[in-house]
Amino acid sequence: QLQLVESGGGLVQPGESLTLSCAASGRTVSEYFMGWFRQAPGKEREFVAAISRNGDNTKYADSVKGRFTISRDNTKNTVSLQMNSLSAEDTAVYYCAATYPVIDLTPHSWDYWGQGTQVTVSS
Repeated sequence: QLQLVESGGGLVQPGESLTLSCAASGRTVSEYFMGWFRQAPGKEREFVAAISRNGDNTKYADSVKGRFTISRDNTKNTVSLQMNSLSAEDTAVYYCAATYPVIDLTPHSWDYWGQGTQVTVSS
């Protein structure tokens, strides 16, 4: 069983940056397609970014493209999300997730989830 634990969330001002980390245990992340999702208050959980098992392919939601970067280190069993130029619209609980094979990028198709980490962007 794969366990995922997110860290790195917090309160930042608009325009600032933040890096989220996801530490995996129980299985090696190299077996999985990894992703980040987020859920804002009163909204459904949505896809943010995903990365292939060997890291050579990435995909981003249009709302974060050019600002966020997903990466992975299979030797350390970790996945990261570098977030730049943050705005209030990025405020949400961010979740790390894993799946294989990939069915689609909707949350219900992913198999393993972390508990989430809160990101708040406010002045």
